[in-house]
Amino acid sequence: MIKLLLLGTAGCHLCEEAEAIVAACRAQATDQLTVETVDIAEQTQWQADYAVRIPVLYHPATQQELGWPFGRNDVNEFISGLAMTEHYRIEKDSMGELEVPADALYAAQTQRAVNNFPVSGLTMPPAFIKTVALIKQSAAKVNMELGELDAAMGQAIVQAAQQIIDGGHGQHFPIDVFQTGSGTSTNMNVNEVLANLASRIAGQPVSPNDHVNMGQSSNDVIPTAIHVSAAIECRKILLPGLAHLAQTLEEKAASLDHITKTGRTHLMDAMPVRLSQELDGWALQIRNGIDRINSALPRVYKLAQGGTAVGTGINAHPEFAAKFAQTLSKETGLPFEPNASFFESLSAQDAMVELSGQMKVVAVSLMKIANDLRWMNSGPLAGLGEIELPALQPGSSIMPGKVNPVIPEATAMVAAQVIGNDTTVTIAGQSGNFQLNVMLPVIVHNILQSIELLGNVSRLLADKAIAGFTVREDNLQQALAKNPILVTALNPIIGYLKAAEVAKAAYKQGRPIIDVAAEMTELSRAELEKLLEPAHLTQGGINE
Repeated sequence: MIKLLLLGTAGCHLCEEAEAIVAACRAQATDQLTVETVDIAEQTQWQADYAVRIPVLYHPATQQELGWPFGRNDVNEFISGLAMTEHYRIEKDSMGELEVPADALYAAQTQRAVNNFPVSGLTMPPAFIKTVALIKQSAAKVNMELGELDAAMGQAIVQAAQQIIDGGHGQHFPIDVFQTGSGTSTNMNVNEVLANLASRIAGQPVSPNDHVNMGQSSNDVIPTAIHVSAAIECRKILLPGLAHLAQTLEEKAASLDHITKTGRTHLMDAMPVRLSQELDGWALQIRNGIDRINSALPRVYKLAQGGTAVGTGINAHPEFAAKFAQTLSKETGLPFEPNASFFESLSAQDAMVELSGQMKVVAVSLMKIANDLRWMNSGPLAGLGEIELPALQPGSSIMPGKVNPVIPEATAMVAAQVIGNDTTVTIAGQSGNFQLNVMLPVIVHNILQSIELLGNVSRLLADKAIAGFTVREDNLQQALAKNPILVTALNPIIGYLKAAEVAKAAYKQGRPIIDVAAEMTELSRAELEKLLEPAHLTQGGINE
């Protein structure tokens, strides 16, 4: 709503002309607009400044005015300019002034980044923003404890940070992932939002640099936030998801221990295996993946905070780093501690490259499991047809009745994305130039995306594919009975060459191997039944 005053006097023909012009413009205005005509002869507060200048169109909110003479175009331009002023405010930083949305909690440095980096539309992950706020909260507590920060300001920062940690104000963090390589723009974005909120809480100005960022630099805040957010999300999403998948596989394997199937190597028939053995192999892949993630976390728990600009700790209290890590550990329940070398923390991202590499291994494991499920589910008539995955949705817009293995397909796509993310993190990890890595935002974007994708899809794979698939035992037994490779069990008795003759004959004639072996060897039917019993062959050892 734009409110204007038209200052004039009764009986003034110029004022009447101005009133007609303003009325015509008001009728065409798209913005809500009110115009009040003020007779300055009756309101003496206007007379000193405007008695000899009327008519004047005046905007009380900004004290801007449009003096006579003016026409419709002049009035429309004046109103348009005020409309912009209604939506924006002027903010100032060390580089000068610029317009910021009137309702934005951030200030000039954030707006410069918004203007400078319209790259992807991808903003920094919410989990990362919450972690930066957690860092600011912990820093404020430590700086108050050390006597560096005024208590009223510090408590206001703590309260403001909690609002962000709780998920509030998400729309005020608009900066693109592809920004300054140190993540300075995001650090200042959080500083500015917190300063604005804290100023309201404290009832006094709180500076984004001097108070919210006290004892800190973007160069140690952002690496610290990468480590902390990755550690928290691993604990919250990735490790529980993988553990759920591993347990589901183990339970499913136990329920299928009685079922024997044809094993395959090179996608060709091989010796029998039990379904439980196959699924236990998958489960161990996932358990090993959990161990791999856990093995990387000790380096993730080492923090950069306290190194400030280049690793020397300039402008930070000597006790800040240790107390900060203690405060953060108490808040998160994770064993954070200052890194032995802040120079390593700022200039390298080796811990994230390591974690990403371990997640790539997990992705490879999931790809293998997903593809095995797709093969086993293939058919239902012209494929392997060993299992039936749960039918979740129609599989074709043109072929009625078709149902596809959508969860394994989604899993495979997640695996592909995570493997690609690892390549990005690897390249970004090489970009530590002297005292600072300058690809930090893209590292955290890919790390947190990989954690989220792997954790979420592991639960889907467990609940919507593994737990509910059924076994087509008739297909399994039919293929198993005619599997010529079963003759391998006779090698120790009749020799490899004779066993090969039996296998080839059985395959050529399309007959069960036991029938052909009864004709081509001197072994009795009873002996062959014992030697070629598929479940027995899954237990290993040597037949005699």
